Amino acid sequence: MILRSVLLLLIGLTVSPAAAHLQREAPWHPVAGAYRSAVFLLNLRPPDWSLIERMLVGPGGASGASSPLDRLHGTAPDQAEAVRQALDSQDADALFEALTRATAWTIRHHLAAAAGALDQPGRAALDVAAARDVYRAFADGIRQTDPARAQALGLAWLDLSSSIGHAGISGIGEKPADRAAFDAARATIETYVMANFAPEAFAPRRAYGPVPETVLRADPSARVAPWLPPGSDINDQDPLPRLVLNFEQRGIDERDLFLVAFGDMLFDSTEIMGEPARSLGLACSTCHNRSDINRRLFIPGITPKPGVIDVDGSFFNARFNDHRDDAVDIPSLRGIRFTAPYGRDGRFASLPDFTRNVIVNEFAGDEPSPLMLDALVAYMLEFDFLPAPFLDADGRLNETASDAARRGEALFNRPFAGMQGRSCASCHIPDSHFTDERPHAIGSGEPGYANALDAAYDTPTLLGIVHTAPYFHDGSIETLEEVVAWFDRRFELGLEERDREDLVAYLEAVGTGEDPYEAFDEENTPFRLMADELSTFLSTLDTLVPDREREPALLLLRTVRNDLAADASAMTNRAAISRARELVDRLGELERAIKADDWAAAELLWEDYQTLETTYAPELF
Repeated sequence: MILRSVLLLLIGLTVSPAAAHLQREAPWHPVAGAYRSAVFLLNLRPPDWSLIERMLVGPGGASGASSPLDRLHGTAPDQAEAVRQALDSQDADALFEALTRATAWTIRHHLAAAAGALDQPGRAALDVAAARDVYRAFADGIRQTDPARAQALGLAWLDLSSSIGHAGISGIGEKPADRAAFDAARATIETYVMANFAPEAFAPRRAYGPVPETVLRADPSARVAPWLPPGSDINDQDPLPRLVLNFEQRGIDERDLFLVAFGDMLFDSTEIMGEPARSLGLACSTCHNRSDINRRLFIPGITPKPGVIDVDGSFFNARFNDHRDDAVDIPSLRGIRFTAPYGRDGRFASLPDFTRNVIVNEFAGDEPSPLMLDALVAYMLEFDFLPAPFLDADGRLNETASDAARRGEALFNRPFAGMQGRSCASCHIPDSHFTDERPHAIGSGEPGYANALDAAYDTPTLLGIVHTAPYFHDGSIETLEEVVAWFDRRFELGLEERDREDLVAYLEAVGTGEDPYEAFDEENTPFRLMADELSTFLSTLDTLVPDREREPALLLLRTVRNDLAADASAMTNRAAISRARELVDRLGELERAIKADDWAAAELLWEDYQTLETTYAPELF
């Protein structure tokens, strides 16, 4: 019974969004993956029909594999034809209905195939596994909106697998199939799936996925929580960028800087975002890992390539949808106090305005309070560049630079007729952090209409660029060699091969940062780093509790409690996981006291927590 319960838990496991950076996505069955991807893409405004077409009709996996639509033709031919017709007409509602029916019929097909192969246990087991893998397309919606039936269906899947029997070895250990048990379990699953996902008439399409019809009849407002399509990756960049903070380099403890520490917490908090970003576990640090960039971030339909994202489409905030295909390369925030204006096109002169736009417009969050906005800006203003080992303080190469880099420096400062007598250094000013803080139209983007002047982009710093590929505002160029070649062609610079190589050597010397990634060992683990950060965040309670700052304190506690609970599973010291969970429980008690405005109790609970944290800290790694 215990084993059965554990297996049921695994079948119905829902990954907490707060733990997204710790999870590896299990492979998807091509039909289930295509279904989940299509439902996601159909909810974007406007839908990317070319991407939907490629996803359904393109290869379904390894080279030479059949496409998801081909598979549907083999398991649900009538529904597959309806899918093809809806694709051709670009009818989003019809495609949603046809795909939902086809997916349900595919589950039924594999269950029927398994029933017909019970005298061949291996073959029957493969079909049951395929049916269960396709059922995954609906599992989240069932689990969220119909939990009692989800549990019953989970048990039915276990019964189905256990009733198949097995052949044994040379006749030893043979177990015949229990056909009655198989038929009963099959009927439970098939009846539910066909009644709820292949009925005669469908309810209107739901925002994030199909809700079972029986649930909709009882509650027409029922919704499935937000999710990202298969293939998405919002995990932290690996290796993790090193964070360089000005106050730390000066030997100042962040715990003594209330505004900075509170802003640090907000930068890592999903609580400041609106839906669906909050439920998905997105924070400022999701895109800007440790002040730098997340080069692995990828969401099909929103990010055309890793590290590039369209933040003003319909998914994160429909009200901010600009109906333009204008994904931008995630910018590094290192040295941000030196790199105004903000936004790839330089539309924001001030960092507070830019930050508010990200929260409210891009990610549909509530208006940040003055404290929140001041804290976020105070924290980001502490971001420093990685130390540049080949540069002097004035941005010139030092004696450790290579001869090629020195030749490249001369080219970088040479005026070119093709650039109207200017040099590369005219915009990337060496003694001004390699930027002139101005947007320029250099031909890297297409104007929005005839004679438009809207294709100008801010001059990015060159500091640290070795670690921030791809390049240009849209991430369209992958390497520094390609960047140099592009400028050579665009401005007819007439560079020889050696000139291009020298310029690349110079850019690499300028753009190389010391120790760009965090170094971990057996005790200095990612969890230890995270736990130390959370402890610093909590230090702001020394100010918030005495000042009776209810809402900021609650936001802080929700953030820390959720992160600590989710990340405890990553501890190297497995024996101390219970310690981390005890700390989570204590934070919950403190949160309840503050919600009740029992500040006397909150002060005592905060003191107790600090004592407990100090006691457990050596074990938390």
